[in-house]
Amino acid sequence: MKTRYRLTHRGSRGGMLYCVDTHTGKRTSLHTCNEDDARQILEAKNQAIRQPTINLQIAPAYLQHAEPTLAMRTWQDVMETIVSTKTGGTRERWEFAIRDSAFDAIRHRKLIETTSEQFLMVLNNGSVSTNVYLRRAHNYAIGMHWLPWPVLPQRQWPTVQYKEKRAITFEEHQKIIQRERNLEMRAFYEVLWYLGGSQSDVAMLLAEDIDRNERTVSYRRRKTGVQVFLSFGAGAAAILETLPNPVPCFRGWLDFTKNIAPNCL
Repeated sequence: MKTRYRLTHRGSRGGMLYCVDTHTGKRTSLHTCNEDDARQILEAKNQAIRQPTINLQIAPAYLQHAEPTLAMRTWQDVMETIVSTKTGGTRERWEFAIRDSAFDAIRHRKLIETTSEQFLMVLNNGSVSTNVYLRRAHNYAIGMHWLPWPVLPQRQWPTVQYKEKRAITFEEHQKIIQRERNLEMRAFYEVLWYLGGSQSDVAMLLAEDIDRNERTVSYRRRKTGVQVFLSFGAGAAAILETLPNPVPCFRGWLDFTKNIAPNCL
């Protein structure tokens, strides 16, 4: 069989060496000026063409000697490494995301042994969140050079399709209020309606954040750190007047978010 790749020089001998594909005519740099090294790379490329069925078996052997941990690293290792680099709310979201049962199919599988079919199975069994976090883990592994090639080409990833987002209607809000028997929870829902803040931000409001005389609220967003300054009307003022002045205001809801649903925020 005719050898597909051949060696060539660019300019005078002693300079950079190149590999020429005799089928396409494309020339690619071998990133070396040493002819012995270049011929070894060239032979490996030609051998890969001649013996395609054993390439995946040969590759781990080379990787094992290049970096022992590279051939043993699993997707769980990747996700745990990413979590270790995060802090605050971002870390909490990652910790919750990697517990997704859809990841169980590849969780303990070695990176270099993962196939595109296995990735697609995870994506089919998971949710939008699965798609988002698997992409991030995949890109992180490639960026750290833990993957010698992408498991799934960028254009083959299923499109992330988010559900339609909308605000709650007044009728829906009234139904929630009418069926809520806990007075503090009812007040919490009412303040959410009037202020339009996130559940975690409103739950963390302190007494000093609220100026009842000027009817203003000022706080820093828990997720972004951005300072928020709001004014409220008579409806919100009436609800806030019914509350005592503990710190924070909604102590019951804060306990719920910490002890029962820490990952729902």
